[in-house]
Amino acid sequence: MHKLSLLFTKDGLQYRISKNKAFLEESSFFVSEETPENFIEQKLGEILSQKQFDEISVISALNQFTLMPADFSAHELGFDLISYNSEINREHEELMLAVNKKFGVQFYFTLPKKYYLEIKSIQKPTRFNFSGEQFLNNLNAKNKKEIHINLYHNQCEFFALEEKKVILYNNLDVNSEVDFLYFIMFTLSKIGFGTDETSFFVYGETTENETFISELQKFVKSLKIVFDNLPQKNFILN
Repeated sequence: MHKLSLLFTKDGLQYRISKNKAFLEESSFFVSEETPENFIEQKLGEILSQKQFDEISVISALNQFTLMPADFSAHELGFDLISYNSEINREHEELMLAVNKKFGVQFYFTLPKKYYLEIKSIQKPTRFNFSGEQFLNNLNAKNKKEIHINLYHNQCEFFALEEKKVILYNNLDVNSEVDFLYFIMFTLSKIGFGTDETSFFVYGETTENETFISELQKFVKSLKIVFDNLPQKNFILN
């Protein structure tokens, strides 16, 4: 069975076509000053036109989300909750829900409706998920204070965990590795996580963000690179 996996990020689209456990094709596309305005939409159309797959997995890492307890059931408020964190055009966004039973939380998130409708038009079995839920589901938390950081191209998401409970999640769109560091350290100060007592774990585009990691090592006592994205090896798509 052929599977198409899609990952939407701040300014990019990554995809992979696999058969069972074998990777057949993968590539990444990122917006730049030279690319046309609808570059990602064009690339999505090209990928979907191949139709060499039987099912689709879609993961959104776009910064339009909110985190709630798993027992929250007023789903009609999803758009309102997201709007507290970011601007949102309801007519052009598809509202979705991703539940993580492992940690007892759920994410309301959106995907541009133009992407959603184009993917659904292929009429293949499709699963939509939020990167935060996928990330969280891959974590093995200990009984201590932990910061887990997943790095992308010009973007990062991170969890603060304590006693195997989610204290905080955030998804940041930034263009500077120094900004990554600032946001992480600012968060620590706000939630009372000391640098000596907190364990840090890093995943994803670690090679692309070497400056961030080397600077972070200057301030924290315990830091481990858990997963480094390589060809045919992607933390969120795996």
